Amino acid sequence: MAPSISIDSNTNMNSETENKNKAIVKTLYKALACTCGDSPKNVLGPNICSYIADDLEWWFHGPQNCHYMMKMLTGELSNQNCFKFEPRSVDAIDDDRVIVEGWEGAKAYWVHVWTLKDGVITQFREYFNTWLTVTELRPMGWVRSSTTLWQSHPRDLAKRSLPGLMLAI
Repeated sequence: MAPSISIDSNTNMNSETENKNKAIVKTLYKALACTCGDSPKNVLGPNICSYIADDLEWWFHGPQNCHYMMKMLTGELSNQNCFKFEPRSVDAIDDDRVIVEGWEGAKAYWVHVWTLKDGVITQFREYFNTWLTVTELRPMGWVRSSTTLWQSHPRDLAKRSLPGLMLAI
């Protein structure tokens, strides 16, 4: 039986769409934290599954054995190989993207970039043990050619050497 989940809309963002998208993503993590290795329909229930597009587009960057989130969403992750995602920060960077960051000690650092259209998750990017900078590219005639929208917050991982990527949107 799927756990009862309520969407947390206690945020202070500028846009109603950003608030809604952050709430959807936070609810997804809460639902996934309840159990591991079960099918997504059992874990998430029909309400949460309705927030994920059937043709979800996804990318992964990191060690090949760390495809944890996609395995959780597809029900491929067994209880023995369960990975608990505990978000440390959830940020909306525009009306359709939410970035979630977390780490587990010095071994695992991850960033998830969720793209939502009309309240449905259509795209997912997972960066595992990779620093990430998200930038907005602008036409050449503008004063500045790019603006940093978000970047990894290393905190207790600051001394760790990890590859860095730039995601241009």
